[in-house]
Amino acid sequence: MRISGRLVLVALAIAALVAGIGAGAALAWPDVPNPGPTSIVKDGWPWVSSSAVTGEEKADLVLTNGVVYTVDEDRTSAEAVAIRGDTIVFVGSSTDAADWIGDGTKVIDLAGRLVLPGLIDSHAHATSGVSDLYEVPLYGIGSVEEYQQTIADFIAARPGLVALQGGGWINSVFGEHGPTVAMLDAVCADIPAALYSEDYHSVWVNSKTLELAGVTAATADPEGGVIERDADGNPSGTLRESAVDLITDVIPAYTTEQLVEGLTYFQDFAHSLGLTTVYIPSLPSGDAAGLQALHDFDASGAMAIRFPTAMNVEPTDDVSIVDKIVAARTAEKGGLYEIVAAKIFMDGVLEGMTAYLEEPYDIRPDYRGELLWDPQAYNRMCAALDKAGIQIHVHSIGDASTRITLDGFAYARGQNGERDARNMITHLQLVNQADIPRFADLGVVAVPQPYWFVVDTYYTQAVEYVGRERADKQYPMKAFFDAGVTVASASDYPVSWPPDPMLAIEIGVTRTVPAGCEIYVDPDYDTALNPAECVTVEQMIESFTINGARAIFKENEIGSLEVGKKADLVVLSQNILEVDPGRIHETTALLTYFAGEEVYRAEGFIE
Repeated sequence: MRISGRLVLVALAIAALVAGIGAGAALAWPDVPNPGPTSIVKDGWPWVSSSAVTGEEKADLVLTNGVVYTVDEDRTSAEAVAIRGDTIVFVGSSTDAADWIGDGTKVIDLAGRLVLPGLIDSHAHATSGVSDLYEVPLYGIGSVEEYQQTIADFIAARPGLVALQGGGWINSVFGEHGPTVAMLDAVCADIPAALYSEDYHSVWVNSKTLELAGVTAATADPEGGVIERDADGNPSGTLRESAVDLITDVIPAYTTEQLVEGLTYFQDFAHSLGLTTVYIPSLPSGDAAGLQALHDFDASGAMAIRFPTAMNVEPTDDVSIVDKIVAARTAEKGGLYEIVAAKIFMDGVLEGMTAYLEEPYDIRPDYRGELLWDPQAYNRMCAALDKAGIQIHVHSIGDASTRITLDGFAYARGQNGERDARNMITHLQLVNQADIPRFADLGVVAVPQPYWFVVDTYYTQAVEYVGRERADKQYPMKAFFDAGVTVASASDYPVSWPPDPMLAIEIGVTRTVPAGCEIYVDPDYDTALNPAECVTVEQMIESFTINGARAIFKENEIGSLEVGKKADLVVLSQNILEVDPGRIHETTALLTYFAGEEVYRAEGFIE
């Protein structure tokens, strides 16, 4: 939604790497009687007797002398972890870990560094990795002139370009009705151009694009969409929500090969941030290239990350879409890429004034936003999906939208009976406090983006659009934890760039822009956004680990460091449980392991 400043982040990461090596401290361990070679005792940490480990049972990898924060049920810490194949076989003290070491065991001395379970991003558009490779980046730019210069430079460097794509422009730079064709024609007139806003709910186009798409003053706003217009009724250059679909056929689609290239890039990027599972929340059922790219990447054996994926369900779909999702789920079952859910967009975004609100926008007193589904049709779709055992993942920004979303989940339960559905609602910018207990009652997972919990240009715009009282109540977090709701954090990449969980963890704790972190537009470094909603470091870690696993029904496989689980883990440059919360964003991944295999090592890191 708002993160950029890639060069600044790289500099911060290098500084954190240098500062963080060697951080941490050893722990004291309790006296536990030897229970036998295969027993596990819960007395502050999981424990397996080391005296009976045979040669055949020796570990392939042992990480020792660290702080292993397991995120198990008791939130215990250990010193060491041993891995055989793709599975954790021991968690406990460094002394006992020694007996898992054989002639062929790789041993890593952590020197007191912190180990966490592999991190889970519960909402990130990994297929958009191709955008980082082929599109003009417009993130973090604060003026029309800078946008134009960036676009002109991008085109000049690519003389054979047949269409311009990109993303990242900020609504507030252009005002209520968005950027215009004239602004874009000034630097890109001869080829079609489609440049997405930072939230990806609006697109900025030039005259060539409108011409090729046949969008004119006579073109009606599509249902659930807005064509911004000038005083004469002509399309002014910004298309919002479903109106974006009017121009999609004008821009050449990426090939399956390009999408696989983008997925490979994203996987490497994710590993460098300690991410080992990324939930892809939105893939159109008609996106044959995207679906094929994920399938091909998994089938190639090169995929070393889990990609649970949701397929879109549109307001125009009938219930036959359920059978299509079930068939896709069956076809991809058992791989690292799986179809696990249906994605529904219930409303738009606040900055585009398409979020659906209980009370009107201050800036338009007769307008409450755009509800993209008829509530009765949504209820019927929820019931059909639920009956088929399909999890439902809903985009909801406005308070009225979230209430209607919850109503649909309740309707499905009433029709089909209670089940462990773990439906999800993501974004949750404005939420009626009375609805928060309903999340817990219905077993709904809250999927917020903590990267957005700050006072910056988006806050300023929210004050203008909905007033200070509502703006100051944006993005509840602690209220969900207090109500017993499962909270699984996410980035919404590429809306948040970079999707660095350390940045999100800090902001979840402080709800302020990190000091010296110049990756927000017009940041307020001192003022917390809705500070009553600050949570603990432990809760933020939980939201990026075990809760992310619960959200996809994999809490018995991943999400914590326990014997028998998959060996996904990350070694960090500093102990975020102990450092000043305002320095957590400086933390970097030093090592990332996926299913027992090293998939990332920071340059210069030698254990």
